[in-house]
Amino acid sequence: MKTNQSHLHTNENQDKGLKRKLKTSQLTMISMGCAIGTGLFLGSGLAIQTAGPSVLASYALGAFVVLLLMGCLAEMTVAHPTAGSFGTISEKYVHPLAGFLVRYSYWIANVLAVGVEVSAIALYMKYWFPTVPGIVWIVIFAGVLIYINATSVNTFATFEYWFSMIKISAIVGFILLGSYILFGAEPSSAIGAKNLVNDGGFLPFGFWGMWVAVFISLFSFLGTEMIAVTSGEAKDPDVAVPKALKATVFRLTTFYVLTIGIMLMIVPWQQAQVDKSPFVKVMEILNIPAASGIMNFIILTAALSAMNSQLYASTRMLFSLSKTNNAPAFLGKLSKKSVPVWALGISTGGIFLAAAVNAFIPGSSYAFMMGISMFGAMFTWFMIFISHLFFRKKWEKSGGRVLPVRMMGFPYLTILGAILLLSLMITTWFTDFKIMLQFGIPWLVFLTIAYFIAKRKKVDVDAPRNIVKDEFKEMQ
Repeated sequence: MKTNQSHLHTNENQDKGLKRKLKTSQLTMISMGCAIGTGLFLGSGLAIQTAGPSVLASYALGAFVVLLLMGCLAEMTVAHPTAGSFGTISEKYVHPLAGFLVRYSYWIANVLAVGVEVSAIALYMKYWFPTVPGIVWIVIFAGVLIYINATSVNTFATFEYWFSMIKISAIVGFILLGSYILFGAEPSSAIGAKNLVNDGGFLPFGFWGMWVAVFISLFSFLGTEMIAVTSGEAKDPDVAVPKALKATVFRLTTFYVLTIGIMLMIVPWQQAQVDKSPFVKVMEILNIPAASGIMNFIILTAALSAMNSQLYASTRMLFSLSKTNNAPAFLGKLSKKSVPVWALGISTGGIFLAAAVNAFIPGSSYAFMMGISMFGAMFTWFMIFISHLFFRKKWEKSGGRVLPVRMMGFPYLTILGAILLLSLMITTWFTDFKIMLQFGIPWLVFLTIAYFIAKRKKVDVDAPRNIVKDEFKEMQ
């Protein structure tokens, strides 16, 4: 058992060089900043088109899955606060291959998610500059955020805190304004709860539409797991991580369900589109002077915030891969400000992919980038549930310390979360999001082959050394 605990300690040394400076408030804002991006402001339009008013049930079910996920993640993260996070945990408790697949899949998910956000930014800027090519804005904003991430974790956290504060304030303002309009509307007007059942009822596309929209809702919640990644740079993980996770899940659920509910009661669901945020559409319908422009600016800030967080997450995951000898050693090098700049540079690949997609299929770039980025996230979340099943039993058997937070309903709720996620992944094969599995399955096959090739090469390199060592011992 001592060997087991020693191995865990060694894994956590992979964060050597990173500074523990992040506070609970910063962890919460970083996680919310990553989650409250285009998923709410732009992706909600796609979800509404798919499910109609029943999108409210879709987001509620999505929030339930995330609640189960956060319960498992909180327990494991407190036990192992490391930048490798769920990748390190999967490696130790499931299998080294599992850790390899999770780390690279989460890395590619965030790299591609950066592309999703930057594709959305190109759409938002068209509100003010309709004739300027989207690629111009992609390059400009990408440069600014790469600079922010290349300075220091405190600079990143400060920007992220205020980015998140702006959009959270805007959401609260939207909820208050929308509530005022709803309560003050005349019964004869087109505004009100009746919009939730008009034109096909609450389930215009049946339960299937509602179920498919759960997948889209999960994209909106992508980023909540960021707290686990940032735990390697948290001041007091035992206290900060559980508090930040609880606050994030509660606030996100409230914001998503309330804002979309208000939106649907003001704007008929048929008018929701992907080329423009439903939030901006609400402001235009209400004829509030300059409000649509202000809201578009806030939504732009939200996309920048999410992109900022995703760059951070992908950089730290690649840094973790390097420190565990699963990626080139140079990716683990830190700058004078303790930032893994080489890992950051490689992680900007999603921006260039988004620029290419935007150039070739500008009208479908957002949905395409979202589809391929979701596989890595869904697979990572699924493996978090699987890892928790292994973790709890092995942790207790090895005599691990009593943790300040534990997942309730173990193992039943952990298994339920895994089944729901797997079912949603299989569902995408029968929808327009088929691209997720078309990309994801070959991706896992490629990673598995790469893992065994790398492992075999390592054995071949180490074998002669071991032979020399054995012969030397015999001579002695």
